[in-house]
Amino acid sequence: MSDAPTRILVIEDDRTAQLVLTKMLEEQGYDVAVASDGVEGLKKAKQFQPALIICDWIMPRLDGLEVCRQVKADPELSTVFFILLTARGGVEDRIQGLDNGADEFLTKPVEMSELRARVKAGLRLNRVYQALQDQKRILEVELMEAAEYVRSLLPSPLRGTVNIDARFVPSRQLGGDCFDYYWLDPDYLAIYLLDVSGHGLGAALPSISVLNLLRSQSMDGVNFYQPNHVLRALNEAFQMDDQNDKYFTIWYGVYNQAKRQLVYSSAGHPPALLLAGETDEDVQVKRLKTVSLPIGMMPDTKFVNQRCDIEAASTLYVFSDGIYEIMQPDGEVWGLDQFVDLLARNRTKIGIQGLDYVLGYIKSLSRNDSLDDDLSLLMVNFD
Repeated sequence: MSDAPTRILVIEDDRTAQLVLTKMLEEQGYDVAVASDGVEGLKKAKQFQPALIICDWIMPRLDGLEVCRQVKADPELSTVFFILLTARGGVEDRIQGLDNGADEFLTKPVEMSELRARVKAGLRLNRVYQALQDQKRILEVELMEAAEYVRSLLPSPLRGTVNIDARFVPSRQLGGDCFDYYWLDPDYLAIYLLDVSGHGLGAALPSISVLNLLRSQSMDGVNFYQPNHVLRALNEAFQMDDQNDKYFTIWYGVYNQAKRQLVYSSAGHPPALLLAGETDEDVQVKRLKTVSLPIGMMPDTKFVNQRCDIEAASTLYVFSDGIYEIMQPDGEVWGLDQFVDLLARNRTKIGIQGLDYVLGYIKSLSRNDSLDDDLSLLMVNFD
């Protein structure tokens, strides 16, 4: 069974030219539709879905330039190869046509052999573009499936003596941020968040590997109750020379609920923020961070632990730098100090509205619809 004939739309107000073009194209085996002006042509284009359009420049109601502009602006028609017929031969006219999306020009009166050659060339380009679009759609579906898989790995909110809520907003469908929290035993809770350099699939794969490795606790000889031991083992396992030059930052903490004590260590990661105090006016903020290089940069990097006591009704925020490195419309970057101030000044409001308030505020700062970097945020409330 042969393929259906290729569809071509002719938009031409001159009846004689319309008949000549139609006859020639049909003799070549194409399925041809015709329109007598630009308004009718746009309507036919949407109905007929041609692979190629031959359109006169000067027409009543809507000229060829505007037809071309609207065709190229329509997502369903943007790949159509557009040939503009014109009696104008100047360079300025060609530039104007190209600026409006025309793919090819033919000067009237049209030489039929030249038209046949341009049509064949245009259809070849259209087929290549369609194949690329098909591959793009397949890739997008696969990326969406991969993104759903990554989201399925992330933990659900934690409820109990410690309450944890989290948000994950990749700048693309896939990102390099990852986090987890789970009880090592009834008294000890592990919390961590990591940020792999770069974006997309290349950053997502290492982050998934780290998550699975930590969750399975399959690193021999590692004391998962000691954050610096965990970071040292990760640094040995994920040197960037063996990971396509990928490195990552991480904050890792273990909370002992019996002693109300948090032990933590970090590798090139932003500080976690511990907020205490009963009202917005008396909030105290501690920045919890240890100094070291990111994981994977140097094999002999040293990692240390720090400890802090957790007061009743304290809140811990762990996050990636995408939460505060926001380019604002005035060109200034909204930074960590401003993020700390947001959390401190609005502690009561965040307690009521949750992380949606924080993300809503941050998205309102950006000049873009999408974020420039991956964004992850954990909010840990201690009873």
